[in-house]
Amino acid sequence: MKKILLFCAVCAALIFGCKTNSNSADTKKLILTFESKSNSQVTGTASFVEKKGSVTFSATVSGLQPGPHAIHIHEKSDCSAADGSSAGGHWNPTFKKHGKWDMGEYHKGDIGNFTADASGKGTISLTTDQWCIGCGDPAKDILGKGLIVHQGSDDFTTQPTGNAGARLACSAIIQ
Repeated sequence: MKKILLFCAVCAALIFGCKTNSNSADTKKLILTFESKSNSQVTGTASFVEKKGSVTFSATVSGLQPGPHAIHIHEKSDCSAADGSSAGGHWNPTFKKHGKWDMGEYHKGDIGNFTADASGKGTISLTTDQWCIGCGDPAKDILGKGLIVHQGSDDFTTQPTGNAGARLACSAIIQ
């Protein structure tokens, strides 16, 4: 009896089809946790979700001074230095000048600024087709990079850093 029921279930699936969530196979997701750096108390999480050729980045950070803060993707997934310097400079695979995201010249790691509220909490979100997760394209692949939250805001002018100040939190962008 069990063999007949199993056979009927297989036949029904072939005849009527099975409904699956095909999008789940096409979605890649990374959840990251920030490490405090430079003797700060800054913590938080970030996510990168790739779906249909676009990556949505979002971060929630706390323990900041109220006001604007820069966040950038850096060259290396190394957060071992106490001041976050082991993550290297901004990720710039296209060898452009530092600037404001999607305006003129800018590094692929120049995400921009977000504002911390009176309680020291801030959020930021960005969706782009200029990044990928694990695609192997050196001009787009964010894997193996670092994510840094800075003490101050990015002025979008000073080369090559934006004069954003100390590195208060770091996370490796790894699977």
